[in-house]
This record gives sequence, structure tokens and C-alpha cells, in this order.
Amino acid sequence: MTSHFLVYRKAMGQYTSDLESLKSHAVPQWYDGAKFGIFVHWFSSTIPAFAPVSDDPFTLAAEKGEREAFTASPYSEWYWNSLQAADSPAALHHAEKYGDQPYEDFVPQFFEASQGWQPERWGDLFAASGAKYCVMGTKHHDGVLLWPSATPNPHKGPQWTSTRDIVGECAEAIRSHGMRLGLYYSGGIDWTFQGLGIDGWASLYGAIPQDDVYHAYVDAHYRELISRYSPDVLWNDIGYPGFGAGAADLFAHFYNTNPEGVVNDRFDFLGVMQGTAHADFVTPEYTATPPLEGKKFEVCRGIGTSFGYNEQENDSSYATSTELIHMLINIVAAGGNFLLNVGPMASGEIPWIQQERLLAIGQWLQVNGAAIYASQPHEITQLSTAEGDTVRLTRGADGYTYAMVLGRPGSKVVSIAGLPTGDTFLLGYDHQLSRIGDDIILPYRPDSSPAFTLRIQ
Repeated sequence: MTSHFLVYRKAMGQYTSDLESLKSHAVPQWYDGAKFGIFVHWFSSTIPAFAPVSDDPFTLAAEKGEREAFTASPYSEWYWNSLQAADSPAALHHAEKYGDQPYEDFVPQFFEASQGWQPERWGDLFAASGAKYCVMGTKHHDGVLLWPSATPNPHKGPQWTSTRDIVGECAEAIRSHGMRLGLYYSGGIDWTFQGLGIDGWASLYGAIPQDDVYHAYVDAHYRELISRYSPDVLWNDIGYPGFGAGAADLFAHFYNTNPEGVVNDRFDFLGVMQGTAHADFVTPEYTATPPLEGKKFEVCRGIGTSFGYNEQENDSSYATSTELIHMLINIVAAGGNFLLNVGPMASGEIPWIQQERLLAIGQWLQVNGAAIYASQPHEITQLSTAEGDTVRLTRGADGYTYAMVLGRPGSKVVSIAGLPTGDTFLLGYDHQLSRIGDDIILPYRPDSSPAFTLRIQ
């Protein structure tokens, strides 16, 4: 009876900033079951749209050092910071193309370019991708606001605030297709306050303003975003003033407004790892390895090597649709969500190469979605075929076992040792399959689809 009373009190808006109260918030079914979401990085940095095409910053830091990872960042949205190192690829590119033009000049150019954006096309595309939620960027590290905020940037004034409600129009477009809304906000880094010239992990954390003025500024923004757009996800980046303790009151306010809302771990990444701060899910980036045993996780990455649009990228630097679908399968089989980023051009146009990937994922999910959506990790998480192809298993919302084969067999017979027994079907085909021992007789040799799925019931 006590537990039911607690759930009732929470539903009635009784969360407090106490850590135990926040930890009592359960990951809602909608988020755990969504599995696939779209991330959007569309900021003023899409005017220069430049970064060197290389490994992700974490690999760069491990192999070439922290300075290389930050000053030669493959993330185009870090362009302003990269300019601070005179020998960086971005600084050399900027000098050649823009001379001594300041980054600030890109802000009005971006707002002008965004005036022709058609948000309904985003909604159509994201829905066609099979994504169940979208996390829209509202403010990145350059401090530019993508909604007509009542709390403008104190250092840059109203010209740093969009007069068009980009956030609101995106929210309307994706919700018209039944998708949930998440909002990204850079709480820890705002280069209009301090911190430009980050060249390592220490200077990254040292760049987070901890004063009361900045804390009040970001708190006002978050509460305004909650009030205006009723998001289901608060996706913070690179810390927060006061870290976990500084965000606790905001979390309570958010949960009391939306008990089915979720917050990520980047308000206080280290505190979440140590168990001294709260988060509903953790956010590995450009890796599918869950960082915290038993914790809901969401992998985020770009289709290419950058989150923001980078003109230097082409088909060779973008992950293929097969690679992305395999990522989705492996992440979901391990219990995670996949938040795949799109980087629109300054005009709001999503590059065709990126659209192709999203549409391919959506086509695959139309046939194989029962193995993904609302699934749970199977007690047998991974097998392999006799030919060496990986097989990932999930437990579907219908209780059946789903086995996704990541490869194309040499014939219409696929042999999988250890596959659970039961009536076996091929998703996309209506008749039951024959099984002889470990051998499953398919109706045809599968084509070059990234994966095919067996249902055992």
C-alpha cells in the first residue's frame, strides 16, 4: 500500500530536489520503448560549416592528445573554439576564406538563411525514418538562442536571439506525426560568458561558469523551455552550474510538470557515475559501450564525423545505412536507445546523403520494427550463424523471441546453433518456416538488406 501511495504522490507532483526523491523517478515506458530518436544540431556554425574530417574527439584524444582533439575537432559546431588556436585547421581555413571576419558575423547570416526553412519537411522525414522522438537543439556553446526568449543573452543582446520560433515550429512539425519532443541545451558551456580556447579536459570543465548570474540565466531558459514547449526530454550538455546539486530543483520542477519526462546525465556526468547525482539515462557518444552497468543508456552520434553540418564531408565519411542499422540493432539488443544526429545546412535543408540514410532505416524498421520497438534484451543476447554472421536477439513486446541476422547467408538455409525452439517465421513473409535442428529453411536467399529477422513463438 505504501508503494502505491508513493506512486500516486509522485503523479500528483510531489517530487522534491532531494536526491532520493529524484532517484524514485522511474524511466517511463514510452522512452524505454522508443529505441530510435533523431538529434538535430542546427546552429550559426552552419554558415562556415567547416571542420577537418577525422576520428571522433575521444579517439583523437587517446591517440594524438587532448590538444589535437579540441583544436582540430571534427565537430563543426566547435568552429568558434577551434579558431582560438592560430595553427588549427579551422583558423587556417577561416583566414583564407573570411580574413579577419569575427564569428559574430555568422549569427545574423544564419538567422537570415533560416527564414526560408520549412519545418514540416523535417517532420515528414523524421517520421519516415521510424524515429519515435526528436531532440532539437535550442542553444549550443556559442550561446545563440533558437527561440524568442524573454531572457536574452546579457553580453550579446537581442541580436543573439532568433525572432522566428525555430524550436516551437520544429516541435509542432514532429508532434504532428506523433513523435515525442526533446530539447538540447548547452548548460555547461556558453562562450559568450567564458571559456573560449578550450584545449583539453581540464579547460573544458574550467569553462563552466559557476556564478549565480549564469546559474539564474540557464535556469530561466530551462523553465521557459519547459513552459513554452512541454518537452519530454531535457538533454543537457557539458555540465551545469553547481552540477547535480545545482540542477536538482530544476529536475523536481520538470518532473512535477511532466512525470513522464526524462533527463540525461550531462548535468553532472561524474556525479551520475559516482551515484551522487541523478539522471534517467546516460549518453555514450560515438561508442555503443554502455558506461554504467544496469543504467538506461542512449548512444548519440552524427551520421558522419560531425554533429553540425560540415561541407568537407561526403559519402565516404558518412556511415552507410547498413552500418547505422547494425548500430541500431546492437544498441537495442543491449537495452539502449539510438539518438542519431542530422546536421542541416544553414538554410535548414537536410543534406541528401543524410536523408538517404534516414529513409533506409525507416524502410528497414517498417518490416523489422517488432524486433526493435518496446523490446527488451533477451536472456540470450548474441549468437552467430554457421557462416559467422552475428545474430542479435531481443524479447518483443508480444513476448516472442526475435533473432536479427546481420548478414546475408550463402543460400536460403541459415544455421544458428543455440537458437530457441518454437514456431519460426521470417518478418515480411507470412508462412511458417521449416526447421531441421539448427537449420532454418528460408523461402528464398535473403537479398543484401542490412539484416533479416526471425520470430520464434
